Amino acid sequence: MFPRKILVVEDEKTLASNIKKILQKLGYIVSEITESGEEVIKKVAEIQPNLVLIDICLAGEINGVEVVDIIENDFQIPVVHIINRSEYKVLQKKQLIQPFNYIIKPFLKSDLHFVIEMTLYKYQSEKTLQEEKQRLTAIINSMGRAVIVTYANGSIQMMNPTAEIITGWKQSEALGKDLVEVVSLVDKDVGEAIENLAVDVIEAGEIFNLPENCTLISKDGKKIPIEDNVAPIRDRDGNITGAVLVFQDITKRKETEAQLIRNAFYDGLTELPNRILFLDRLKQAIERSKRKSDYYFGVLFLDLDNFKEINDRFGHGIGDDFLVAIARRLESCIRSGDTVARFGGDEFTVLLEDIRDVTDATNVARRIQDSLRLPLNLEGNQLETTASIGIAWNRYSYEEPATLLRDADTAMYRAKRQGKATYSIF
Repeated sequence: MFPRKILVVEDEKTLASNIKKILQKLGYIVSEITESGEEVIKKVAEIQPNLVLIDICLAGEINGVEVVDIIENDFQIPVVHIINRSEYKVLQKKQLIQPFNYIIKPFLKSDLHFVIEMTLYKYQSEKTLQEEKQRLTAIINSMGRAVIVTYANGSIQMMNPTAEIITGWKQSEALGKDLVEVVSLVDKDVGEAIENLAVDVIEAGEIFNLPENCTLISKDGKKIPIEDNVAPIRDRDGNITGAVLVFQDITKRKETEAQLIRNAFYDGLTELPNRILFLDRLKQAIERSKRKSDYYFGVLFLDLDNFKEINDRFGHGIGDDFLVAIARRLESCIRSGDTVARFGGDEFTVLLEDIRDVTDATNVARRIQDSLRLPLNLEGNQLETTASIGIAWNRYSYEEPATLLRDADTAMYRAKRQGKATYSIF
């Protein structure tokens, strides 16, 4: 058996170093020692350890409990918690620890060895049991998914009611037809039609998974994302007599994934890009400027001058509607290739790409000021605002988005000190 890799997550450097030495003496490979929860997920994805040994009470934006949840549920990797005796009852009450998945500080070398081996054994046993359960469940629930059986030549022998619903073909219509005539599949990643998978599976004698972005074109032309696999069918002597295609409609899951992605990168109120997406686009702009000496871009940092008064006077409902209206006005002031984002509260940022010089940025700032001065009518209330705007551009060859934003923010505060409703260039 190959030595098992262990990722140690402990912010006490002396303890982390001691743990590493103990594990190495026990024959384990310590892939990394990570101090913060923020780095753990990246390291887990990078090195794929067999086990993670983590101080569950890590400090930081992402705490140990959240990290453990991601490791166990998303990466399916076992975890051993390192805890203090005083923390044991609290964690046990919250059901955050289970038998053999924790060790209390301080601990003996033998105790650590025992807990790790028991956790690995328990994980492997549960994994084997889960795999067996999945195989049995697949057999039992196969009729709940679309199932199409073919003869050895790839023509359709049988299809269940779920397959009829998804494809739009009745079994009576499909019998004897070539699989690709009834199940028209397209690989969206390459934009090409998929040939008769039954024939390919029969020739190869092994299971084929459908492409990740596989789309079925139903009889009425509807495009349906599907997933699953095609497997050869063997008789008692091992001879292949046909193939079985099992698949399911994953439209709802795809929609959920798309919504999750949108939630991660867009502001829920204004529907503008959020801080994360803005920083990513700004980083890309910085990288482009490194490759092209004549590429310039600018950043505007906006703070509404009297938003707090509007919120206090008219309430948060009107305040939210006001921010949405401001977002639409900001969008109207920029080009389609530029980015306006809500940075938080009543702060907005604008990325102006491929500008000639800072004059292009000041022109946009003036256009925004003119737009904001126009009164807004919300539920019978005439509302007006202005903004203090700070401007920074890549004349100084910025390396990091945070540095450029800091300078734009500094310029914005200078504009506020100058009397608001104006802009200032860093």
